[in-house]
Amino acid sequence: MPLNLSEHSQQALRAIIEQGLPRCSRPYQKIADQLNVSEAQVIHTLNQWKHSGLIKRLGLVVRHRKLGYTSNAMVVWDVDDEEVNELGNILAKEEVVTLCYQRPRRLPIWPYNLFCMIHGQSREEVLKQLDEIIEKYHLKNINKDVLFSTQAFKQRGGYFTPTLSIDPPVHEVNIPALNTNTMELKYG
Repeated sequence: MPLNLSEHSQQALRAIIEQGLPRCSRPYQKIADQLNVSEAQVIHTLNQWKHSGLIKRLGLVVRHRKLGYTSNAMVVWDVDDEEVNELGNILAKEEVVTLCYQRPRRLPIWPYNLFCMIHGQSREEVLKQLDEIIEKYHLKNINKDVLFSTQAFKQRGGYFTPTLSIDPPVHEVNIPALNTNTMELKYG
């Protein structure tokens, strides 16, 4: 059986994964059954999309507030461009950092180029975790701001949009495989 899906099946697969993966032990098989194709075809197509850049990753959207993590802060860092990848990889390996990525600066208003999210059960807990990271890696001299969320927005997984984009591409830091509770932020 050929592994490539028809255009119609690919469109149907896009629509299905936009809704999230089925909660079962074999989600790709369940999707394959819906499409009347093989599990191997579904996995092959998703791998093709990942390789081509159509999708960056499949991951979880964790509803952290329902788990008791009601305080979260985006820590924005002004890191030397030559050091941003190294520091990003270090921060991404920290257990308390659930998201870490690089974005272009927007000078003169926005000097920050590295972003990391820290969740906690209180503001104090988040700030304590940040202080521990700063101490551990000697980051006191790096300009940063801590931006706490004041409103919870609906979280959702990825979705397919037209290729028109006004934002520059995201340069993502390699996040360890165990840190799967990440999501890509889309602005616009």
